[in-house]
Amino acid sequence: MFDIITTQELAKDITKITVNAPVIAQKARAGQFVVLILDEKGERIPLTLADWDKNTGAISLIFQKVGFTTKRLGALKIGDPIAHILGPLGHPTEIKNLGTVVCVGGGVGIAEVYPVSRAFKEAGNRVIGVVGARSKDLLILEKEMLGACDELFIVTDDGSCGRKGFVTDALRELFDTIDKSTHTKYPDLIYAIGPVPMMKAVSELTKIYGIKTIVSINPIMVDATGMCGSCRCTVGGKTLFGCVDGPDFDGHSLDFEELEKRLRFFKDEEIKLL
Repeated sequence: MFDIITTQELAKDITKITVNAPVIAQKARAGQFVVLILDEKGERIPLTLADWDKNTGAISLIFQKVGFTTKRLGALKIGDPIAHILGPLGHPTEIKNLGTVVCVGGGVGIAEVYPVSRAFKEAGNRVIGVVGARSKDLLILEKEMLGACDELFIVTDDGSCGRKGFVTDALRELFDTIDKSTHTKYPDLIYAIGPVPMMKAVSELTKIYGIKTIVSINPIMVDATGMCGSCRCTVGGKTLFGCVDGPDFDGHSLDFEELEKRLRFFKDEEIKLL
């Protein structure tokens, strides 16, 4: 059993829990995830590791309460047990000193881009953060991202915080500013995580500028060990698995349309449970 240490409501329907999981905390690296099962009859759901503490043995998970299991998970209290947590899973994000890295997070994806931003900065990169949400009251981890980035741009759909628009608007503005300068160059890497349409839009934009782009996907998973094939995706014409080959993939090669279709596979069944 894995006991819940703390719970916190970060925004509407977005919850953060810390869980006692010392083995996972010791081995966790930026970009990895866990698979969680609430009880013996529960479904398996993947959640990205938002943070971890090797000294205390705690891991942090941030999730949006949109489905049957995430709503049950969000209702748990301090001291409540979680039956199983498997991890860390997936390949860690490849962290190198590249120069300038732009880390883009949308919605609850901000929780997932935070440890990656921190890792790139610790590796000596200049990290520019671009985070977006529908409105100010749905924006999370602003303070944490400020600490993990050398520069942070905030974008909201309604303009209630930062600039009004989408993360692609902020990126385009950044690239256009560089175009007019003779002393700067385009970023060495774009790393994006968030809703599929957002990652697709970011990848389409960066392809125009020829900037390498990595996206982190969160497909449907069952066993998360490469056996079931539920998380398969197409990258550069090849079939790969989100759990064992990912979750990071080349945003210019990923088939986003296929990914979106696969994410809708069990919508009808999910609605029946809610």
